[in-house]
Amino acid sequence: MVTFFEHIPSSYRTAILVGGLLLLWIIEGIIPRFRFSGSKYRHAGTNLFFTLTTIVINTGFAFLIVKASQWTSNTHFGALYWLRLPLWLHAVLAILMLDLIGAYLIHLVQHKIAWMWQFHKIHHIDTQIDATTALRHHPVESLFRVAALLAAILSMGIPFWMVMFYQSLSAFMSQFNHANIRLPKWLDNSLSWLIVSPDMHKVHHSHYQPETDSNYANIFSIWDRLFGTFIFIPDTTSIRYGLDEYQDHRYQEVGPLLKVPWEQHTVAENDKISGAGSKL
Repeated sequence: MVTFFEHIPSSYRTAILVGGLLLLWIIEGIIPRFRFSGSKYRHAGTNLFFTLTTIVINTGFAFLIVKASQWTSNTHFGALYWLRLPLWLHAVLAILMLDLIGAYLIHLVQHKIAWMWQFHKIHHIDTQIDATTALRHHPVESLFRVAALLAAILSMGIPFWMVMFYQSLSAFMSQFNHANIRLPKWLDNSLSWLIVSPDMHKVHHSHYQPETDSNYANIFSIWDRLFGTFIFIPDTTSIRYGLDEYQDHRYQEVGPLLKVPWEQHTVAENDKISGAGSKL
């Protein structure tokens, strides 16, 4: 596995991304959690545009990730190297730390810092959550996530192959926990004790802010339980997706979404940012 992910071709990584998306799309058609109105293909087209921008940015900054991971490997710099762990334990902890720093913490920060929320919220404006929502991120937000990934690599000491393994796993898990699929309740609840299940993540996309500000994790649900950001809702079919200030249909189109961070706030949005318990 070390050799495979150390030299994984970009075509393989693309195949994992596209293959996972197609598989989940098929499953969504068989056992959907919700029945959505409108064109599923038009909705997917908008989200796939942002998927492409994310890929372009990640590819553009790939050299930094490669250099950072190679440097930590060559110098044995980082907390996990200093602990002198066996390879298997180093790998397990590396995946956990990449998920904590590169996914959970940066996600949490974007909900708490107002100017970062302006970019992240296009992910939450989606009113029809499915597997294609997974990579619906503003291009500027993708820069935040690259920076968080680099911070995790340098502080923990994570070699390149572990980073590639994590990113492959993370991409599929993000698609899975956004997928519009109906799992048996016992199975979804059981999975949510270890990984982020579809129903667990649906709560995060609720229009109701206390629910929006919860369930931040991407792969491992332990982070939400450990840091007190986990919310359980028995029946997720009652959840209304999106943000109240962006219900206009135009906000499901690429152009308006790209402009959202620079739009003048409505009164409702200003109240939300300045109010108690909201975006700080």
